[in-house]
Amino acid sequence: MPVNPPKIMAVLGPTNTGKTYLAIERMLGHRTGMMGFPLRLLARENYDRVVSLIGPRHVALVTGEEKIIPPTARYFLCTVESMPVARLVDFLAVDEIQLCADPERGHLFTDRLLHARGQSETMFLGSETIHPVLRKLVPEAEFVSRPRFSKLTYSGPKKLTRMKRRSAIVAFSASDVYALAEQIRQTSGGAAVVLGALSPRTRNAQVQMYQEGEVDYLVATDAIGMGLNMNIDHVAFWRLHKFDGLRPRPLAVDEIAQIAGRAGRYMQDGTFGTSAELGALDPETIEAVENHRFQNIRGIWWRNSDLEFKNLTSLLKSLDASPPSRVLRRVREAEDHSALRRLAQVKSIADLAGNPDMVRLIWEVCQIPDFRKTMPDVHVRLLATIYRHLAAAGGRLPTDWVASQLVRLERVDGDIDTLMARIAHTRTWTYISHRTDWIEDAASWQERARLIEDRLSDALHERLTQRFVDRRSAILVRSRGKDIEADVNEDNDVFVEGVLVGRLEGLRFITDLSSTSGDRRLLTAAAHRGLQREMGRRVAALEKAKYPEFTLSEDGTIRWQDQTLGKLTKGADILSPRPQVATSTILPTSLRDRVETRLALWFDDVLQRAFMPLVTIPVGKLTGPARGIAYQLREGLGSIARSGAQAQLTALTSQDRNILRSCRVRIGPQTIYIGSLSKPRVVALRALLWAVWNAEQVPDLPAPGLTTLSVKAKTPTGFYEAIGFVRVGDRLVRIDILDRVATTLIRHARAGAFALPDDVPSMLGLSVSETEALVRALGYAVRPDGSVARKSGKRRARKTKNETKAAFRAGSGKRQTSKPVSESPFAKLSELSL
Repeated sequence: MPVNPPKIMAVLGPTNTGKTYLAIERMLGHRTGMMGFPLRLLARENYDRVVSLIGPRHVALVTGEEKIIPPTARYFLCTVESMPVARLVDFLAVDEIQLCADPERGHLFTDRLLHARGQSETMFLGSETIHPVLRKLVPEAEFVSRPRFSKLTYSGPKKLTRMKRRSAIVAFSASDVYALAEQIRQTSGGAAVVLGALSPRTRNAQVQMYQEGEVDYLVATDAIGMGLNMNIDHVAFWRLHKFDGLRPRPLAVDEIAQIAGRAGRYMQDGTFGTSAELGALDPETIEAVENHRFQNIRGIWWRNSDLEFKNLTSLLKSLDASPPSRVLRRVREAEDHSALRRLAQVKSIADLAGNPDMVRLIWEVCQIPDFRKTMPDVHVRLLATIYRHLAAAGGRLPTDWVASQLVRLERVDGDIDTLMARIAHTRTWTYISHRTDWIEDAASWQERARLIEDRLSDALHERLTQRFVDRRSAILVRSRGKDIEADVNEDNDVFVEGVLVGRLEGLRFITDLSSTSGDRRLLTAAAHRGLQREMGRRVAALEKAKYPEFTLSEDGTIRWQDQTLGKLTKGADILSPRPQVATSTILPTSLRDRVETRLALWFDDVLQRAFMPLVTIPVGKLTGPARGIAYQLREGLGSIARSGAQAQLTALTSQDRNILRSCRVRIGPQTIYIGSLSKPRVVALRALLWAVWNAEQVPDLPAPGLTTLSVKAKTPTGFYEAIGFVRVGDRLVRIDILDRVATTLIRHARAGAFALPDDVPSMLGLSVSETEALVRALGYAVRPDGSVARKSGKRRARKTKNETKAAFRAGSGKRQTSKPVSESPFAKLSELSL
């Protein structure tokens, strides 16, 4: 008899349709089964559900950080990443399959869609938006649509203080969540907090507070959008934008629906809306969410899973392979791919990966997730250390080293962010401890990591409760019979319930010391909380502002709309100062970082425009000596004395000179400079750059048209050199004027002694006697009759290249340097980056 092919079903529909219940029911109808979920929290939640139905003997939990696998396990509840797809099971399901379109993790879901199958039945659960893609990629699938059990209705915008009980307020950053929970603590007694960074233990404790009625409100990120089944009557959006890992973007309509769908579970209807500050949703969005009509997904993310481990080059090449279908889009470089590319650039690491086994090992090391979300270099350094240990004799992580990493995480002191950071770090080591081939006595390390995470989770729950659940303050507010909110008028005065408590200066709150009415401490705290929204609006407006709206004062202060934002501070070099925004209690780090990023982009544009000829010198086409001159010009902000670059000038090729000339670099008899960088506007900027670099006040600029200055005891010669002056004797001469004077003198001296040209004193703005003194400092003799001639012996004989080489071999050609070689321009060439 012919064997029936394995059945493939796509069960699609909005939230609260019972898709997950259906899949679990179908799985338990088979002898073996496996389900993949998008979150560790969901895997754990459904593991507990299955255990409650059939007991723990035959149920396994498999996530990156937690593995419970009984010897007789038949049903596996997993995260999508951790599904042991090599294991044959009768039934296999993947939840939230529409996440194939997620830019960050979509390729993992796509891999399961294309390759993961049950021996008898496969089920994909998700939104209707994935239907066309599934139809193209899995044409043999049977499609089943599930209607929502309850009705979801839009209820409009509401003030935070008017939100009804059993509401969830959704924001998209920890700082927003904290600010909202703090406000609710003041007005309504407290709120439970749910963030994606919380451990399952902390999350469950916070949810339990809400479920048991200890608090009436839940403040969460979009972490509640998948699978958290709670008694929520209303979902309110505080924001409709989120940061997706690359940039802030508006929520898609189907994302709004996914989160709003948490309201009303099973047969109980729910409502959704927005905050009054956000305003109403548009009618099209409301209609789409209420009726579950969304734009279909047109393409999903894909990455090649048939990898080549011959060497690092072949592995990287196979990761960059093109997708086999137009529906599939090659994923942007994922974290593991990026880590591999960085490690491959480290010679000592690349040398270790000399055979397929070691290449496979480095790829497995790169799979370690960056739960901490630190700077990429920090995570890559950890991966490099782990790989070196594993590549050494024995192939195991040193026990002492692992212990030293974990012992630092056992502290339970610190604030909320500190504890969350420790939990994230612990999750990394929990993941590593489940690699039994990497670590001795893996079971004991797993237990230790679990205990650390539990202790940290309990401490975090305690901190969250202490901070955001305060019955005493709620009673205080209610006893006054008022809801406290902060308002800002056109003059930036801040009022709380009509009482002036301070004013905003840029992005800083300045307390009004004369405010004495009522509980000033409470009012000021309320102003700070209320101003979080104002700060968000200001930062959002600032990010949209055009460059001409920003101004830079002479002392480096940056202003926008006549309000101070920050100042320039010293950077990596004199041409790279960075804008810095002052720390403020009302400006969270995330917002301050956004402001500084925007100001940095603006100031980089200012520098690019002002120093265009300098920063666009194609150093890659220059020889070493020419790059040395380019480096000195950068240090000198566009001008240097020729005497400081004589060795490099001698070694310039004709191509070097042509390139420098095309970049407007003028090589004069006494100076090397870029003429356009002597314009008054650029000179003012050069003065500021010098002051920032040297941490000094900006000295007064020379009067317009002034070409020479007398050098006195307190004259800041370094400053004047930075703005385009060169010292000649006891005077400072503007570099372009000095070039013209020197050229004039050389031209006249060709015929022997000559009378001092009349235009030279006028160019310098000096008397004849003062000019003669300067001419002497340039190496000329001024005779009693006023004629000028070269000093005898000052004419420099030019050597041929062969004579120079011969002199060097004989020892007479050794270079004499006035500073160590390590400080010479040539030593800086490898660091030069323009």
